[in-house]
Amino acid sequence: MLPIALDAMGGDHAPSEIVAGARLAADEYGIPILLVGRPDELGDTGGLPVLAASEVIAMDAEPGKSVRTLKDSSLVRAAQAVRDGQASAMVSAGNTGAAMASALLRMGRIKGVARPAIATPIPRLSGRPVVLLDAGANADCEPEWLVQFGLMGAVFARHRFGVTEPRVGLLSIGEEAGKGNSFVKHTYAAMAAIDWAAACGARFVGNVEGRDLMGEIADVAVTDGFTGNVALKAMEGTTKTVIKALLEAFDATPESREAAALLLPALLPLYAKFSPETYGGAMLLGVDGVCVISHGSSNANAIRNALRVAYDMVEADIVAHLRDAVSG
Repeated sequence: MLPIALDAMGGDHAPSEIVAGARLAADEYGIPILLVGRPDELGDTGGLPVLAASEVIAMDAEPGKSVRTLKDSSLVRAAQAVRDGQASAMVSAGNTGAAMASALLRMGRIKGVARPAIATPIPRLSGRPVVLLDAGANADCEPEWLVQFGLMGAVFARHRFGVTEPRVGLLSIGEEAGKGNSFVKHTYAAMAAIDWAAACGARFVGNVEGRDLMGEIADVAVTDGFTGNVALKAMEGTTKTVIKALLEAFDATPESREAAALLLPALLPLYAKFSPETYGGAMLLGVDGVCVISHGSSNANAIRNALRVAYDMVEADIVAHLRDAVSG
């Protein structure tokens, strides 16, 4: 396999945690990695090759303008490496909008895809996550785009999480077909008209509510990027608040600390299951290449897992499967 181009300069903890994660992935999984960034700032790369890039797109920079003007940035160079056949995939924990723009402008879209979408895993107790998309790429959407999101999400759920017959649901304010605003109602009609089994081996289960995102009704939850991003951030914030409250309660009294010593070994696996670090990041579906976008606060463990996701998706030839689903 060609190496995975890793934006070594992107993220709140770049480049130290990014390089550390790359070394973990290379050592533990044997993943070939091409670091992209400023060579004199990367520290000990453990022998990993480096593609020099002199510029860095800041986390708060305007995405479109940055990608057009900072052509020697680590993000743009990583996307170019995929386009030019130097790399098999790209991974970045940097500016999300710039990562999307770089992938779209340099790799291009899969033929027939109206808009790429961010597919984010939402953990649930049963094991396999729910795939939420779009999680922020497209604030304003057309119903037909959401149909494509559902097709691509189902393909991703099958090849990323091993879901044999993905259940695709439309995020709304009620389970009934008539619930939702006019956009959701039109989207429901468009999704109900599709032969999901023939198109991608999936099944449309109708509307799902926000409370079902971590439940067992659907394996893929489809919505516009504005709603999806709000839902994602709400769940992230709620999870952090609950965890903080639990830790404070555990440390409140000598008795609670004693009880915590007994409970924490059982709770730690649950914490790992719901941690974004475990899943490594989201995948940008619809571009003509594998692009994994990690959380800005990613540490070495999250980067290691993101690289594993990219590696697995290249191995699964996910882009070819997405192309088949959209063209069909």
